[in-house]
Amino acid sequence: MHLDHDLDETFPERHTYSAAPKGPDGTRRALRIGLGGPVGSGKTATVAALCRVLRDELSIAVVTNDIYTREDAEFLLREAVLPAERITAVETGACPHTAIRDDISANLEAVEDLEDALGPLDLVLVESGGDNLTATFSKGLVDAQIFVIDVAGGDDIPRKGGPGVTTADLLVVNKTDLAPYVGSDLEGMARDAKAQRGELPVAFTSLKNEGGVKPVADWVRERLTGWTAGPT
Repeated sequence: MHLDHDLDETFPERHTYSAAPKGPDGTRRALRIGLGGPVGSGKTATVAALCRVLRDELSIAVVTNDIYTREDAEFLLREAVLPAERITAVETGACPHTAIRDDISANLEAVEDLEDALGPLDLVLVESGGDNLTATFSKGLVDAQIFVIDVAGGDDIPRKGGPGVTTADLLVVNKTDLAPYVGSDLEGMARDAKAQRGELPVAFTSLKNEGGVKPVADWVRERLTGWTAGPT
């Protein structure tokens, strides 16, 4: 599918307004959470870990994005984190941010198709392809966004900021187990993230450790509680 890069004037609602909280049948639709971040930061691993932790308590589906392949979806399928019918892939054919912010039609169709096929869902995770610190999701696609960075990418990333770091609903600093080996200062990263984000939350994770995804899973549960209790 061709993704147009210049739809701001034609479809301003893709950037300005949130998608309606009700589905076509009038019931509250699934909470949609987007996960973005640089290549190799651990987005797919975070999605996989969330699915393993939450799948017994929530009805979940996943949409992955890659430029020319289905690699992330195939990883999730190999890991059997969810039944195959709950995982679908979008091939963006262009820079990843075009499909999560500029022309969201392919992702929105994938999300809605999953909801139609699987019945009521609690949570849909939309994983962006790897992108830079400016990557953000359209409010017409997701209700909240997680931005994943990792300590091996440099402990100056929180200080550099960018919309992904400063505005995401949750910033995840992943691969903390590597900090001693790459010379990253976790306390400094926490201070810089606080300076950039104010009161917005930050979670430090090591998915190699048992329970490493717990702070992210707890945040998702809190968002879902607020979502289901919110006005329709």
